[in-house]
Amino acid sequence: MVKQKTIAFFPEGAFGPALNSVGIAQACTELGYRCVFLRDPGFAGVFEGYGFEEREVNLSEPMEPEAMAKYWADFINGHIPNFNKTPYQQIDNYVKECWEAIVDTSKWAEKDLPRVLDELQPDLICVDNVVLFPAIKRFGVPWVRIISCSENEIADPAVPPHLSGCGEHDTECFAKYTARFNEVIKPIHDDFNRFLASCGEAPYPLGEFFEASPDLNLLLYPEPVKYKRRNPLDEQRFQYLEGCVRREEPYTVPDFRTNNDRPLVYLSFGSLGSGDTNLLKRMMTTFSRLAYRVLVNIGDYGDAYADFSLPGNVRTASWYPQPSVIEQSDAVIHHGGNNSFTECLYFGVPALIMPYVWDGHDNATRVQETGHGLKMHRADWTDEQFAKALQTLVGDAAMRHKLAATREHMQREDGTRKAARLLSELLQR
Repeated sequence: MVKQKTIAFFPEGAFGPALNSVGIAQACTELGYRCVFLRDPGFAGVFEGYGFEEREVNLSEPMEPEAMAKYWADFINGHIPNFNKTPYQQIDNYVKECWEAIVDTSKWAEKDLPRVLDELQPDLICVDNVVLFPAIKRFGVPWVRIISCSENEIADPAVPPHLSGCGEHDTECFAKYTARFNEVIKPIHDDFNRFLASCGEAPYPLGEFFEASPDLNLLLYPEPVKYKRRNPLDEQRFQYLEGCVRREEPYTVPDFRTNNDRPLVYLSFGSLGSGDTNLLKRMMTTFSRLAYRVLVNIGDYGDAYADFSLPGNVRTASWYPQPSVIEQSDAVIHHGGNNSFTECLYFGVPALIMPYVWDGHDNATRVQETGHGLKMHRADWTDEQFAKALQTLVGDAAMRHKLAATREHMQREDGTRKAARLLSELLQR
């Protein structure tokens, strides 16, 4: 009897990478593979909820769940003022602190990960992160890098720097952002290189914290929004998945007290942005004067709305099966996370991206410059500007036509099954 092969998925401790990997694992399971998720304690039960095994790997100092939740709530609330800043201005605060934390995850994982891999004995490891985990390279089986954020994680001289939000042709912006990023990040990068040396790994060039896999690299960006690279990627090692949308339970849109016959808008700023409850209240109040129905993701902050009078055309929930909701929506407002970005394209729904941080800036710029949606500052807007943007999303025929073509392309390519096929071919080799 042939032993069932095991694929270990090790996504970053964030819902974007985690749920992309779920979609790929669902397709791999259909091909007969055993899929196991390596995850941080803070994600306990997330993958089991989709029917997968889990193995715990500490990516930070162990603490009780309540303490962990408070840590992240404090982290987010402390950075809300920085969310209003430009990508360049965020280098000195949010970006710097994130890279410090990311490097720490690699160091902590090295204490746990070798043991977990030895016990699991996977035949293939898929990692979706922005930092190297040396134990994965040393384990001795093929490993795959998944790039679920913007494709500019894989750098190219003709592509805007990762996290910069620069326009495709704004080379002055490229240079300015890269120079400041490297200046601020250098002490963190030097520390990371010392850690790599302690693991027997070669140092990385300044600004790089990860490398491409020698076996296979999977990028989620779809063809209609891809950048034109100066140095084309080798198709033997780099494959575009054209998005990667997981299967979720179907969602039935509820009745609203008002505007039941109006276009449906889905509003979600993800687990990060849902902490900005004052902004969400402001947007709900604005929507009370507009002719839409609105579903709002408020995350774990329901208590903040106890004294808030919810408009009749707004419904809230702590979580939605997002692919099903987006498919039924007429427009989506989101923060630019790659799940929301690619899911809107996959279902052909126009998006208003109001970025907070990280690759949200890149995706916001890209959705507008490719004609698939609009970009707007998350807080610096008037009711009139907000209403006009929504009117454009719902009524712009050229945008709708482009989105329909992109939807047809992405659904034909079927990224999750394409990924499963590529992983299966790698295992067979």
